[in-house]
Parts: sequence; structure tokens; C-alpha cells
Amino acid sequence: MSLLTTQPHGASTLEVIQRFNTAFNWHAVDDIMALMTEDCVFENTFPPPHGERFVGQAAVRDCFERFFQDSPSAAFEFGDAFACGERACVSWRYNWLDSSGLQGHVLGVDVFQVRDGKVAEKCSYVKG
Repeated sequence: MSLLTTQPHGASTLEVIQRFNTAFNWHAVDDIMALMTEDCVFENTFPPPHGERFVGQAAVRDCFERFFQDSPSAAFEFGDAFACGERACVSWRYNWLDSSGLQGHVLGVDVFQVRDGKVAEKCSYVKG
């Protein structure tokens, strides 16, 4: 069942980001991608120091599918969020449980660009 009931073209930037982050925590790749533009960009936090850049629906989808497959316990706690026009910034804490049962977390922020009710760019940064 899809988390999305309508395309949020009239939604505010923060409403779009909230829907995106909800889909992300559900690991709902189809819903995530429905909220992204065809020419979307995702800048990952790995590998250091600058991360990897993925461009377009196919590349971003593949990245997210691999992430959720490799990290089935991935959970984000989203904190402060603000927007100015089509740009938004959201703080988060990423929590995980590795295959040996060890828990871990890292803090970070996402910088988004929303265009026509969809995420055009998601650039992720971590403390560390």
C-alpha cells in the first residue's frame, strides 16, 4: 500500500520533505521515488570525505534500494526543520543495528531543494 494518496504539487516545501522523510523511514522506495524529480540528485555521506553523487531516478533508486537492503534496521529520527522558498534543511539522527547486534548512531543534516512539489536534490552531511 502506498503512503502517498495524491501528488503534492501544491504542498509547501516542508510538507514535501515531511512526506519524503516518512516514506524514507518506511523504506518505501517506490514512494520515495514518486516524490523525486526525474533529474533528481542525491549526495550520500559515504565514502568520506565528500560522499558519492547519484543523478537521475535510476541511479538514486538503486542507491536507496541497496541502502535499505544492506541496512534493514535503518531508522532516522528527524529533528529541526526549516525552509526558505524551495530550499530546506533537516537535522537527523541515524540509528542502526549491525549484523553482530551492535547498535550505533550518527548525527547529520540533509539540505533539500524542492521543485514543483518534488524533491530535486537531497545532499546529506554527517558529524564526524
